[in-house]
Amino acid sequence: MTVNLKNNEVGVFAIGGLNEIGKNMYGVQFQDEIILLDCGILFPDDDLLGIDYIINDFSYILDHRDKVKALIISHGHEDHIGGIPYLLMQLNVPIYADPLASALIRNKLAERGLLRDANITEYNEDTVIKFRKTSVSFYRTTHSIPEAFGIVVTTPPGNIVFTGDYKFDFTPVGEPANLHRMAELGQEGVLLMLGDSTNAEIPSFTMSERIVGKSINDIIQSVTGRVIFATFASNVSRLQQVVDTAIKTHRKIAVFGRSMENAIKIGKEIGYIDEKGQDIFIGSREINRYPANEIIILCTGSQGEPMAALSRIANGTHRQIAIQEEDTVIFSSSPIPGNTKSVNRVINQLTETGANVIHGKINNIHTSGHGSQQEQLLMMRLLKPKFFMPVHGEYRMLSIQARLAELVGIDRDHSFILSNGDMLALTADSARRAGHFQAGDVYVDGSGIGDVGNIVLRDRKILSEDGLVIISATLDYENKQLISGPDIMSRGFIYMRESGDLIQQIQQEMKAAINRGLNENGNNINEKMIRDIIFTSLKPILFDKTQRSPMILPVLLDINKGVRKRHNH
Repeated sequence: MTVNLKNNEVGVFAIGGLNEIGKNMYGVQFQDEIILLDCGILFPDDDLLGIDYIINDFSYILDHRDKVKALIISHGHEDHIGGIPYLLMQLNVPIYADPLASALIRNKLAERGLLRDANITEYNEDTVIKFRKTSVSFYRTTHSIPEAFGIVVTTPPGNIVFTGDYKFDFTPVGEPANLHRMAELGQEGVLLMLGDSTNAEIPSFTMSERIVGKSINDIIQSVTGRVIFATFASNVSRLQQVVDTAIKTHRKIAVFGRSMENAIKIGKEIGYIDEKGQDIFIGSREINRYPANEIIILCTGSQGEPMAALSRIANGTHRQIAIQEEDTVIFSSSPIPGNTKSVNRVINQLTETGANVIHGKINNIHTSGHGSQQEQLLMMRLLKPKFFMPVHGEYRMLSIQARLAELVGIDRDHSFILSNGDMLALTADSARRAGHFQAGDVYVDGSGIGDVGNIVLRDRKILSEDGLVIISATLDYENKQLISGPDIMSRGFIYMRESGDLIQQIQQEMKAAINRGLNENGNNINEKMIRDIIFTSLKPILFDKTQRSPMILPVLLDINKGVRKRHNH
């Protein structure tokens, strides 16, 4: 299906962020101008073996590169900025971001050698970015990171408002949201609202960050040993609350984890981390110089990431920190979808080693940065959009928020639940679906970008569940003889020392099958035929004996030509 956008229509689309939590990237297109909104990553589920994270397929953007005028960033979380380096590798688009997000982006680009050529401009709430046919302005919102903004793209058909991530916190830590500007936008007229749907299933208001700060302070004051505090490195407001508590309780803070170290460094440079004139932070090697009740260890790993500091502390592999008696570990976060098992594993390991672990909403040590139903209704009331498009959520969240829109007078046929790649075309008085373009997932792992396809993932899944069987043999194709073998090796399939009878049966069956192949195919015998014979003969035997289907890897040596290509199945 292709996109059919008329000259008088403004197109709105999502490249990522619909039917998923993460990978946020949206676009507004009017004639020859495209304004991109955010460029994030998605953290993989457990079944995506070996995948570090998922980025967007930028094909549509690259196919229309001459129309792309800017990438506007709403705030500095990874699911909104993490994909920027991979976009800039293919398209050097001008980037506009608030000062904190700009610093985080610059640090990210510097690590990859991309900063020198990047074009990054900082904006504030009063900034207006003007293009020939469109313009962009901003309004301040409240989120779990400072300097979060809603974005207004003004086009000839009308205003397109992207809420970004927001909640209504009337006692925030930091600057309050600009409700007056939101109401003004509603009076001016909003053609389409793209609304954050993350907490659409929760009926009440989201708890204030200030309540979390009080809980953190109360818990740390009651603790007699060390405090190990794990949270998102990007939650700068939460980090400042830890600093405030450290000052009140006369503790020092040691920081572990590269992303946490970077967040503290950037936060201090910009002024969002304030030690109030005291030397609160100490080096990682200094923690043993202080009594246990004077130390807070601030670390990464609140999502159970295997290589993060907290996971290594939990499993005993951290070089500098081991769990001590009376240590208290605080998880000031909630698991991202897909990470629950990993988080529970780390909690269990910490508990087994004797730590007191505090986690979950029951202790008021974490609150979401996303508004719940009442806040979503309030945003709709303030903006008064003619048309509505729920974003940033899984399908059930998008669907619930579309139903909420009806409660505030937005007609059902004026709400559009779309998928990534769908184009919504709007005039001042109408909205319609205008086609679809490719907007899939691109997998990133240690070996590179985009080279991990379904076949590779299928092979990884087989290896993880059923293991590998290697069949090696030496043949003389010219004289049609099996010189040696077949020898059997197993990795992750069976324990060789305890499976002697099965190994012997496999060897006998393979020897007979290979000899039949050599003798029944005349002079046309080749490696491919032998390989196919091994696959077709061995698979049913292995499944019959074990009810498993391991990967089979033949390694065939022709004495006349050396080692031939290795293939797996």
